[in-house]
Amino acid sequence: MIKDIVVDLQLGEAGAPAGDYAVSLATTFAAHVTGVAFIYDAIFPESAMGYISPAAIDKQRQDNEAEAAAAVNRFAAAAARAGIPAEPLTLTADFANVGSQFSRIARHFDFAVVGQAEPGTSAIQETIVESTLFEAGRPVIMVPYIQKAPLKLDNVMVCWDGSRPAARAVADALPLLTRAKRVEVVTITNDWGKQTEIEGADIGRHLARHELKVDVERIAAGDVDVADALLSHASDSDADFIVMGGYGHSRMREFVLGGATRGILRSMTVPTLMSH
Repeated sequence: MIKDIVVDLQLGEAGAPAGDYAVSLATTFAAHVTGVAFIYDAIFPESAMGYISPAAIDKQRQDNEAEAAAAVNRFAAAAARAGIPAEPLTLTADFANVGSQFSRIARHFDFAVVGQAEPGTSAIQETIVESTLFEAGRPVIMVPYIQKAPLKLDNVMVCWDGSRPAARAVADALPLLTRAKRVEVVTITNDWGKQTEIEGADIGRHLARHELKVDVERIAAGDVDVADALLSHASDSDADFIVMGGYGHSRMREFVLGGATRGILRSMTVPTLMSH
């Protein structure tokens, strides 16, 4: 059941897709949605700190406050048009800790919604996305920066490899899958692909027992990267939502994204639910 959603409201015009998508998700499930906009502390190159005037620091802070206020106002207006209960929040943060800060907030909600980092922009959005995936302990819906349409569940693609993150993602996605018109389970086969074919644990059969209309598709990746194979199939099958596990491993207490996860986050074209 989805009744409480939080969304990271990116600053600038790029923030609109995630906020609008979260509103459409809340509308579908008659849920409450909280929008969080961060006012970042002024930041300048360390080498220039002795030359930065107080006026320049104040100006950057004011600009950040104005962008956060604009993001909150856009979100509040979208929620009001949809007629859903919503709470806009404006919080202060610094670039180094904002990912962990939003992750801690997300632990108090059913779902977190974050926007994809747009290429060529600040790396701060990548930090928020990765931190939320690995630290929040909640399912995360990643919204492409090109997203215009609201939540649509006509054709949901589930990426399945028999792993723990994949199983977690399927379980977390059930409230969405039960509203889907069609669910396609996609497995990328390779040298170890048959290890997922465990007798009595067929994921398609499991979902069918939830009264879902399920098709199962096995794709030979060949020399194609797994993420590229998944995205290519999503395009060919006209998928409008993807469900997959978020993969990573710890290195010196920091998570390093798995190849498929990294590829999807960089090149995604449809909203994607990830769980870790």
